[in-house]
Amino acid sequence: MKPFVLYLLGTLTAGILTAVLLPFLRRFAAQAFMDAPGGLKKHAAAVPVLGGTGIFLGTLTALTLIRFTTAFPSGTLHNLRGIFIGGTLIFLLGLADDLNKPKGVSVPVKLLVQALATAALIYYGVSIHAFTSPWIAYPLTFLWVVGLTNAFNLLDIMDGLCVSQAVVCTLGLAVIALPSEYVYVNFAALALLGACLAFWPYNHAKRKIFLGDSGATFLGFMIAALSIGTGYSERSDWGFLAPLFILAVPLFDTAFVSLARVLKGKNPLKGSNDHIALRLKRLKWKPAFILGAFAAAGLFFNVLAFTLTHCCVQIALALFIFSAAALGLVTLWLLHLKAD
Repeated sequence: MKPFVLYLLGTLTAGILTAVLLPFLRRFAAQAFMDAPGGLKKHAAAVPVLGGTGIFLGTLTALTLIRFTTAFPSGTLHNLRGIFIGGTLIFLLGLADDLNKPKGVSVPVKLLVQALATAALIYYGVSIHAFTSPWIAYPLTFLWVVGLTNAFNLLDIMDGLCVSQAVVCTLGLAVIALPSEYVYVNFAALALLGACLAFWPYNHAKRKIFLGDSGATFLGFMIAALSIGTGYSERSDWGFLAPLFILAVPLFDTAFVSLARVLKGKNPLKGSNDHIALRLKRLKWKPAFILGAFAAAGLFFNVLAFTLTHCCVQIALALFIFSAAALGLVTLWLLHLKAD
């Protein structure tokens, strides 16, 4: 069977499984697994929070089925084990956090489990390879994976925002990875894309379901892991920096929220109204327009990421200067918007 057909099969399998599971999960969650409004949560009534379970089961089941019906290249299963183990740990941690709301799981416990999940990736060969020294590569891998795991959780502040960014990022990863031999990245990115596309309508439906911390952190972990699992420098020496562009929006959102909180003397780990999406809502931007703006920004930076993997050093430098200047101006504008 041709690779394209297998990729399409993996995407459709994950999407169909997720779509089939979500109505049952919503009905089951309505008994106890609910997210009540209050604080930063402005939804009118309690909403089920097991949407991430559908994405988790749909993605990993699809990958398992494809794996055992396809002759993967040698070594691929080794890498996938790290993603399966790490992804499962992150999902279970998020599920425990959802079940213990509003108190949730303590920050030290979260960091410990996230470190163990990252260690599973490293043990099975999924880590940053731009640096040969493990004393540099492994700490950077930890910061990258843990940072993005929590970045996607921070994005989950508005219906569709987190999952739409996951769609943009997985699409970017798939486009850049598909020509390569990193088959597990290709399949995993497309399976995750299919699951996210199946979930997205349920995040906006009248009888909606939320991702929950389990879903948002699982998305962040998986995308972080896949972003360091492919080759970016086959055509350009600067290509290894492409993940910074692929994930520019969630990274910038997290950096901005942390900066805004620190400037106010607040703990950057504590919740607040400093989210970019919430600031834009105070400008009377409609939710659909905010989602569109975030998605457009994500697609734009993914185009820059693709360009970075094919360009010379002069163009790469120009991309970095332009991006830094643009994000700097956006930061200054956002800081002047009312956050309370």
